[in-house]
Order: sequence, then structure tokens, then C-alpha cells
Amino acid sequence: MFCLFLVSVTASFGNFLRFDKHSPIVVRFLTKRFIWEYDPTLESTYRHQATIDDEVVSMEILDTAGQEDTIQREGHMRWGEGFVLVYDITDRGSFEEVLPLKNILDEVKKPKNVTLILVGNKADLDHSRQVSTEEGEKLATELACAFYECSACTGEGNITEVFYELCREVRRRKMVQGKTRRRSSTTHVKQAINKMLTKISS
Repeated sequence: MFCLFLVSVTASFGNFLRFDKHSPIVVRFLTKRFIWEYDPTLESTYRHQATIDDEVVSMEILDTAGQEDTIQREGHMRWGEGFVLVYDITDRGSFEEVLPLKNILDEVKKPKNVTLILVGNKADLDHSRQVSTEEGEKLATELACAFYECSACTGEGNITEVFYELCREVRRRKMVQGKTRRRSSTTHVKQAINKMLTKISS
């Protein structure tokens, strides 16, 4: 089970980042539809199963109500194994809050590295664009993550691939961590045996 946390950055005020109440990107991914109205007080966790690269993957996606306090938000961040950071291409303020949010994630998740995907939403509103595709690509390069532009409203762009690629990244990270733990365990065993042999010989 991969635990995915979708964060839509919309603006900032004071020392706090504000997040969308619900993200239509999740609904578009799960139902292939766009829903205009949401209950702003509900926090939803969706379970979804998909076949990715010939492997059946179960994912749990948290879509928050946007009303969490700092402790709740940090709890959600610790829970998530992968993150979709979504900004609005028609709102430069939301784009400028991505890097501060990434810094918060790094602080909460350390010493682990943060696995994330950067998404520019509302690609259907290109006439109102305030953030260029090139700027999104540059930021994604700085964050060392994949980048997509899409529209939850029209389905433009490959929203499904956003979540599939995040699952691939989480899976790769788990495999690397598993190999590291196994190497570490092997090293500890060898060191213990060497100590025993040294004591015996002395």
C-alpha cells in the first residue's frame, strides 16, 4: 500500500501556507470526471488499485479539508510516502509557495528524502497563465522531481500518469532503502563475527 498525499498550494498568509479544501485532480484521477462543488469540511482518504508496469499497486490518497492545524498537517506529512504538489498556473503566488512547502516537507520528513511530483493545474486557462511551462520545468529540475501540466477541469494532460509516476518513484525509493538496510545488516553481522574471532584468537 502506497500512502500518497496531494497538496494544492493556493496562497500564503502570515507564517502559514494555505491549502485547497479539496483537489479536483484527485476526483479526475479516480472518476475521470470534474466536480464543481465540494463539501469544504470533509477530509477524504481514497483507496485505489491499479496495474502499473504489469504490477498491481494499491494506493491510499489523502485529500485534506484544508482546515488542519500545524500538528495535524505535520502528521499528514509524516503519513505520506509520496507527495503531489499542485500549483495554479494562473496564480503566481501559488507557484512561489511551492519551494517553501518543499522545505517544510524536508524538515518534517528528515532524515528521509521527500518523494514528490510537481504539477501545474488549470492548463486549459492558458490565456490567463501567470507561470510559464519553462518556469515549472526549471523548478522541477531544482527539486529533482518529475513535472506535469494538466487540467482537472477538461482532463487535459495525463493526470493518471501523475499518480502512476509517483507510485513508481515511491516503489524505487523503497527498493533502494531495502537494499541499504540489507547491506547495513550484513555489515553489522560481519563486524560482530570479526569481534568474536578477535576475542577467541587473543
